Amino acid sequence: MRKCGMLLPVSSLPSKYGIGAFSKEAYEWIDLLKKAGQHYWQILPLGPTGYGDSPYQSFSSFAGNPYFIDLEELVREELLTREQCDLADFGDDASSVNYEKLYECRYPLLKQAYGAWKAKGDSVKDVQADLNEETVWYCFYMALKDHFQGKSWIEWDEDIRLKKDTAVEHYKAALADETGFYIFLQIKFWEQWEKLKSYAAGQGIRIIGDLPIYVAFDSADAWSHPELFQFDESGYPEAVAGCPPDAFSATGQLWGNPLYRWDYHKETGYEWWLKRLEYSFRLYDTVRIDHFRGFDEYYRVPAGREDAMVGTWEKGPGIDLFKSFRERFKDLDIIAEDLGFLTPSVLNLLSETGFPGMKVLEFAFDANGESIYLPHNYTNNCVVYTGTHDNQTLRSWYEDISEADRDFSRRYLNNWNTPAEEIHWDFIRLALASVADLAVIPVQDYLGTGRNGRINEPSTLGNNWKWRLKQGEITSDLMDRCRELALLYGRK
Repeated sequence: MRKCGMLLPVSSLPSKYGIGAFSKEAYEWIDLLKKAGQHYWQILPLGPTGYGDSPYQSFSSFAGNPYFIDLEELVREELLTREQCDLADFGDDASSVNYEKLYECRYPLLKQAYGAWKAKGDSVKDVQADLNEETVWYCFYMALKDHFQGKSWIEWDEDIRLKKDTAVEHYKAALADETGFYIFLQIKFWEQWEKLKSYAAGQGIRIIGDLPIYVAFDSADAWSHPELFQFDESGYPEAVAGCPPDAFSATGQLWGNPLYRWDYHKETGYEWWLKRLEYSFRLYDTVRIDHFRGFDEYYRVPAGREDAMVGTWEKGPGIDLFKSFRERFKDLDIIAEDLGFLTPSVLNLLSETGFPGMKVLEFAFDANGESIYLPHNYTNNCVVYTGTHDNQTLRSWYEDISEADRDFSRRYLNNWNTPAEEIHWDFIRLALASVADLAVIPVQDYLGTGRNGRINEPSTLGNNWKWRLKQGEITSDLMDRCRELALLYGRK
């Protein structure tokens, strides 16, 4: 059936305390989605973020971001007081996340809540069994990071860096309460997220979330399972992930993520990946697998390089991995992020899996008219976007494209009279009218937001993942217009 949805990170929701959360505003947002005739809410990864604040560089593939815990709920549970929350300084710009202030203020509040929770007689021993084993390793990892002044595991003392049994037992005992704090946070994360997700299901809204292909080097994943990655005996990477030079970057993109030992994963029946996918399906209804091309071939950059100009393409696991997925999970609701340069072998892998790929309108309007992202090239089994979290907003993109590309878009749309401040609606209509089974539109594009509404600019640091909706910015009239279009194009 034809469906539609909206893309909005949890962090971008309005809230009183510096960042979007599982608060009343999230419930109100779900109500608005229903009012607008939508079926899906697409979000970004929910993992705890580290350096650069990117949700794609998480401290664990099996943990939730404590920033999303609703402080108001902790007040209702009498674990915090409203005065404690109101005294915290989260910044004075409701349209942007101030991560520095968030880090400085949120964790002290959460530690006060943990103290109150323990004072009530609660114990992590009573609730730890409810968490994934990998989640508990993450909690221990974070306690160790705090003990070592925030350093990555590669800079810890050798005995614990290499996970020697005596060291692990020593630190587990010494840091039991600190580990308990992080277990408490995961318990609260899950209590609140499952309640919100259940509410969304009751309103007919399904959640689309991301599974990043790579993990961060500074992560519990890399420290607790070095055998999964291309590390030497001391734990240092032999090579890292990246992208070769192209028209967008003369030196390529050096992502720096650990690369997998795919031969080892195959020997284990891809057990770690199966656990990761199982965790992802607990979080989300639909899983968007990021960087799908990397499962066919991945770019390997020797460790120590300052850029990605020197590297080799290596074979990934291919269809073998996805066969193991189907054997374990009979109903795979997966979207493949298949953007970028697609080789025949990637296209063949996508076809073999049967997963819908992605089409992005901002990639379509090259004046030569040959783009595969033009809607007349679509089949039903795809998901169309005006743009993604990595793209400019529609409005700023249209302002920046060449006059030749702009002229081509006008001819394709057969619309020469739309004022610039309304042009985003023409592209939204094009997406919704396409044959794609699912159309997902970023909220900024419905709002007609300019360049200040961008979520992320790849390969840059400092200004990403900050954009937020302001309270009241989404109006009832706007949602009525969205609903009208959903009805008009058979997506209600």
